[in-house]
Amino acid sequence: MTKQKNYKKTLIACYLGFVTQAISANFTPLLFLTFKGTYGISLDKIALIPVVFYLTQLIVDLAATKFADKIGYRACVVTSQMISSVGLIMMAILPDLLSVPFVGILIAVVFYAIGSGLIEVLVSPIVEACPFENKEGTMSLLHSFYCWGAMGVILGSTAFFAIFGIENWKILTFIWALVPLYNTFNFITCPIERLVEDGKGMSIRQLLGVPIFWLMIGLMICAGASEATMSQWTSAFTESALGVSKTVGDLAGPCMFAMFMGIARMLHGKFSDKLDLTKTMLLCGTLCAVCYLTASLSASSVLGLMGCALCGLAVGIMWPGTISLSSQKCPLGGTAMFAFLALAGDLGATVSPALVGRFAENAGGNLKAGLLVATAFPILLTLGLVVLNMISKKTNKKI
Repeated sequence: MTKQKNYKKTLIACYLGFVTQAISANFTPLLFLTFKGTYGISLDKIALIPVVFYLTQLIVDLAATKFADKIGYRACVVTSQMISSVGLIMMAILPDLLSVPFVGILIAVVFYAIGSGLIEVLVSPIVEACPFENKEGTMSLLHSFYCWGAMGVILGSTAFFAIFGIENWKILTFIWALVPLYNTFNFITCPIERLVEDGKGMSIRQLLGVPIFWLMIGLMICAGASEATMSQWTSAFTESALGVSKTVGDLAGPCMFAMFMGIARMLHGKFSDKLDLTKTMLLCGTLCAVCYLTASLSASSVLGLMGCALCGLAVGIMWPGTISLSSQKCPLGGTAMFAFLALAGDLGATVSPALVGRFAENAGGNLKAGLLVATAFPILLTLGLVVLNMISKKTNKKI
């Protein structure tokens, strides 16, 4: 008798995969001002940290279109966990070993960004390949664990800094490195299926020749930019622009942002079968633009914090929603489609935080001016969804 495969174990491993990515993406931004004070790194250089992180992910995304299927999901995703752990350990060691601490930070970022990029490309198709009934809801719930991971990182780090002092941040970095190390063994043993049978998926050339796929790429760029900009800069923004303490800034800024983003994804996971995904994302895009404008233009600290926090609710379903829309429109897209979508999201997440840092520096360190520029991305996403909705009314054909 054939033993039934335990796909819940696969789902748990994928949940922890996104927690690992949340650690990689959200822990270092909590240290931006610490790096500035300890190592004398300027804001425009600090802005290069998320740029390098997302640019590395972008390169990995592009490369994964070629090697992921050949090497296999399991080997790639196990590697993602191991290299993420190594990168975090490097973050605690290299800055003090090298004569230029900033170089050590960037080397560590490159390592854990490679792991994060592999997670991003592989976890969604791994879950999509599992025989779950409500794929759209399962995908949103899966991506909510990135948010809960981000909250865990922020709350855990804030508590650690309050008790032991932020000068001991290197010890905490070692602790966070244990999460991907543990999850390595989950991915070694869980069942993993192929997304598309050999010979039945679209080639990269065929995929790139589909017009609506390029619209999805545009949506993903805007989704990545809208999410990453507020996620990367909200800690520094709430401290410097709104004049609150680091503890209050981290709890009221990135922690609330992550909480609302997780709530949005959980609610969508529960009610996805009753909602029109395109229209829901259209509403969220509009709300996101309003939140950016509130955070950047309001003279009130309370309203500014509300804009940062509620932005999480607005961006919550943008990334997983775009993945679900792409799967609906292009069911034979295969691993290459997921890789290109991840690449597009990372492109947006690379460009937008860098723009914020550059415009803020040019405005005399005014982060509000930087966030105002980033408002363009949720506006463009909203316009793209309007176009998609018009196309959907004309045809419901899959490609």
